[in-house]
Amino acid sequence: MSVPAPGANSITDVPGVLVGHHQRLEPGWATGTTVVLVPHGAVAGVDQRGGAPGTRETDLLAPSRLVQRVQAICLTGGSAYGLAAADGVMRWLAERGHGVAVGQLPHEVVPIVPTAVLFDLKLSDWGNRPDPGFGYAACEAASADPVVQGCFGAGTGARAGSLKGGIGTASTLVNGHTVGAVVALNAAGEAVNLATGLPWAVDHEVGGEFGLTTPGAPAVALAPKVSPLNTTIGVVATDAALDKAECGRMATISHDGMARAIRPAHGMFDGDTIFSLATGARELGPARPVELNALYEAAAEVLARAVVHALLAASTVGGVPAYRDAWPDAVGRKR
Repeated sequence: MSVPAPGANSITDVPGVLVGHHQRLEPGWATGTTVVLVPHGAVAGVDQRGGAPGTRETDLLAPSRLVQRVQAICLTGGSAYGLAAADGVMRWLAERGHGVAVGQLPHEVVPIVPTAVLFDLKLSDWGNRPDPGFGYAACEAASADPVVQGCFGAGTGARAGSLKGGIGTASTLVNGHTVGAVVALNAAGEAVNLATGLPWAVDHEVGGEFGLTTPGAPAVALAPKVSPLNTTIGVVATDAALDKAECGRMATISHDGMARAIRPAHGMFDGDTIFSLATGARELGPARPVELNALYEAAAEVLARAVVHALLAASTVGGVPAYRDAWPDAVGRKR
């Protein structure tokens, strides 16, 4: 059974996981990069469900591949152009000697940085997108502090159907293990039931974290969907000791949380990629399959909750209204 984590309801409640953002939100710019750092390495997995992914270094996460641990996951705007942000993450890690050792000297390493991008080109002037400097700056900003949510990092130029998207996070505690998620909500589908004004995953609320009441009609006109090109990307992490196959399975089941919180999800124009990380700080008990199943269920739950937090924390950008502006009477009170 999962319960609220004792920390800040953030993926950084998982010990050893650091998160940093870098973004530009100004005239002509609405894009950014989020980096999930595990400098000393973590087992990783990935599951990609949509028909239009933009990714890097995902093949090596298969259980049969040589490399066993990664040093970071990069989530970024900029569509395929944004993959360049990972170069800056690699440079930051290499400067500190973090990566797969390929030589005798401490600096002879190759950092492993799986990356996924989302489509946010419509809210910036053409040509304004993340480059290696974004990835480097996000690493410089990384910390174990609670993840800043809303229009930051990879969520800066994101949108969720008719509304503004953003970055969200959540965590939980299950059988003594911490599970957390961070997600950049940039969906072609809606994260809100437009008939009720409430997020689809509002029923996943833990401890009154969303603080919503059933609203009336929208206070502003919802944005038309000018482009179907979207991708929700994220990371789920745990302090449990998992192998690559088990970690990959956690990423797979995490997509259940996306499907609960975004409708429809996993379409031909979505990239919808979720990475998983296992730091290995805590071993599982003798009932391993049962504990694994509980971890996987918790990963789906925290991902769905992170989607709701991304929606609630976002602010209006470029004429795309935020949830808080569309339904102001829903925010700040409990149902």
